[in-house]
Amino acid sequence: MLRQSLSRSSLSRNVTKLIAPLGCLASRQKHTLPDLPYDYGALQPHISAEIMQLHHSKHHATYVNNLNVAEEKYKEALAKGDVTAQVSLQPALKFNGGGHINHTIFWTNLSPNGGGEPTGELMEAIKRDFGSFANFKEKLTTVSVGVQGSGWGWLGYNKEQSRLQVAACANQDPLKEPQVLSHY
Repeated sequence: MLRQSLSRSSLSRNVTKLIAPLGCLASRQKHTLPDLPYDYGALQPHISAEIMQLHHSKHHATYVNNLNVAEEKYKEALAKGDVTAQVSLQPALKFNGGGHINHTIFWTNLSPNGGGEPTGELMEAIKRDFGSFANFKEKLTTVSVGVQGSGWGWLGYNKEQSRLQVAACANQDPLKEPQVLSHY
């Protein structure tokens, strides 16, 4: 607990130490938009090439660009010891970083050879934890419909409960727990 007798500069040093892991920004390379593992038109007729190109090259790219800008401003605030600026930049880092992480995972979950029901261990776990694939889809749909705007619906594995779980995150927040297996 901070004592009231801490000076402003002492407080600034202590807060900076608490958020020092972000100090690695000084040596970090800029984030880049990942290439898709398939052509924009590969998911047609389910998703049009135009939608894929817009979503990848504009929408996802905006998160990447804004994350790089926020990290640069954060690096400057760290160098100046400006804790107020550091704190004010954290929502932009979280939102744009989450958007970049979530979309990067999203692209790898799509495939021109995909579709249908899963097989093997995943299907067995879905049947065990949801009763059927239809029940799982209904649960995921219900959870996801309730998320507005830039939120996500996820299928993950809850290590504490040793079972699959459906969860939702708002505002591009990346899923922390349960461990992500797939998201929609």
